[in-house]
This record gives sequence, C-alpha cells and structure tokens, in this order.
Amino acid sequence: MPIHRHPAIRLLWCVVGATAGIMLALILVGPPLTPFLLASLGGTTVFLFGLTRAPAAQPRALFGGHVGGAFIGIACYQAFGDALWVYALAQVITLCFMLLTKTVHPPAGANPMLMIYAHASWSALWQPVLIGVTSLAVVAYFWSRIYPDLCHYPVAWLERSPPHTFWGGWQDK
Repeated sequence: MPIHRHPAIRLLWCVVGATAGIMLALILVGPPLTPFLLASLGGTTVFLFGLTRAPAAQPRALFGGHVGGAFIGIACYQAFGDALWVYALAQVITLCFMLLTKTVHPPAGANPMLMIYAHASWSALWQPVLIGVTSLAVVAYFWSRIYPDLCHYPVAWLERSPPHTFWGGWQDK
C-alpha cells in the first residue's frame, strides 16, 4: 500500500504544510502589526491544507472573500467609526457581498470585524490581508505539488463558492 494512503501520514503532511504556511504569513506580516489581525488566516489554513478541494478554498473565494471583507470593514470604519451597529452593518454587507459574488470563504467573514476593531487604514488591505493570504496560497500551491499523488492546490481557480444560489436552509421545491 502506498504511503500516502495512511491517514496518519496524510494528517502529518497537512500539519507540516499548515505550519509552514501560517509561519510564513506571521513572519511576513505578523508582529509588530499584531497576530490578531491575522486571526482569519487561521481558519484559511484549515481550508487550504485540510479542505483543499472545497469551493471555499479556491482562489476566487480565498482572495475575493478576504479582500472584500477587509475592504468593507475598513470602509465602514472610515465612514462611521466603531460603534456596535457599524460592526453589524459591515458583517451583513460582507455576507451579502460574498453570497452575491460567490466568493464565500468563511474565515474571511471575520475580516470586517477585525478591521473595525483595529481601526484599520486602507493600507491594511495590502498588509496584512493581501500579503498574508498570498503567502498562504503560495505555500499551499507548492506544498501540494511536493508529495506524489496529492491533490494539487488550487483545484479550480475560479470555482464559485457557493456553487449555486440556494443559500442557507432554503430548499428548491
């Protein structure tokens, strides 16, 4: 039996790749900026290294969700401050944005709240968001190609997330 068929080996491979990815993100954009702004990248690491085939892990959702959610959070903070209703507004706008553009990446749903809490400026779109997400994606891309017979990331560059418009608990009848 090939070594990649052993669950323990596959898990170890995912863990080492995830460690390399998040460490690179922390090194590139971590302290002194604060790891708190990278909290959503923790969830992204789970998708890229553990759920590689999921539509939410593909680049369209990965980049669209993170950049879109951060943009909305920064815009709401810049326009309205950091009142509780602004957090709620930014979160709802981000949900609508991700569903309508089919760029749902659940970890990126934290970005609007993180940006408001941090009183982030527009430069946060570049660092930590874009640099952090790109570093994880680059590691996932190369990591998935090192080991033979491993699913290559990305599986589908422009795959929509969700793939259809039947969101949430709605049923098509």
